Amino acid sequence: MTDCIRIAMWSGPRNLSTAMMRSFDSRADSFVTDEPFYGAYLRQTGDPQPMMEQVMASMDCDWRSVARTLTGPNPAATPIWYQKHMAHHMVGPIAHHDLPGLRHAFLIRDPARVVASYAAKRVMVRPDHLGTARQVEFFDREADRLGHAPPVIDSADILRDPAAMLQKLCAALGIGWDAAMLRWQPGIQATDGIWASHWYDAVAASTGFGAPDKPAAPLSPEAQAVADACRADYAYLAQHKIAA
Repeated sequence: MTDCIRIAMWSGPRNLSTAMMRSFDSRADSFVTDEPFYGAYLRQTGDPQPMMEQVMASMDCDWRSVARTLTGPNPAATPIWYQKHMAHHMVGPIAHHDLPGLRHAFLIRDPARVVASYAAKRVMVRPDHLGTARQVEFFDREADRLGHAPPVIDSADILRDPAAMLQKLCAALGIGWDAAMLRWQPGIQATDGIWASHWYDAVAASTGFGAPDKPAAPLSPEAQAVADACRADYAYLAQHKIAA
């Protein structure tokens, strides 16, 4: 696999992940793929997510076939192929070691803010939906393979200083910095998954990264319990994040 640099960004949902995908899509040298294992996840788990049937009908739902595509020829023949992955989708037979040759990185966010974002969408969420445990598993596997920590970046740090943090991320990934990553065209993009109409309203209205996070609103006891269940995994990953 020498045709391009493949970047697997492992994130949780409601975590600046789509804005990060937009950022890479703004580079002239990059092609992006949006949550390629989502259909396989839904078919295996039956998790009652919005637009479930439409999502499965729109994409490859075979775990091994998706993995072959992601490690096969770059469909756009660009120097960089950025793959946006939801860590909680990885419940099937494919895991980190089945995606050789990729540069794995990890996008994290305070679990309380993730849960609050779900609540704003009036969607029920469980601790496993945040994907932090799977992020830790894949992080540890990649650290063992590399002999050092792979890149970890916190969404709050990106919002505080997008240019500085993205430059550091690019350096950690071994690619050049491109200031085009700071701006993008509004609207739904051709590379978005079909679920964009439900989930991507804020990103579709944007042309760049938003303002820094405001103080978080209090959570309900049920929501706070979900955030608390993911706190230790988030803290573990945050120890290794790229310094702001």
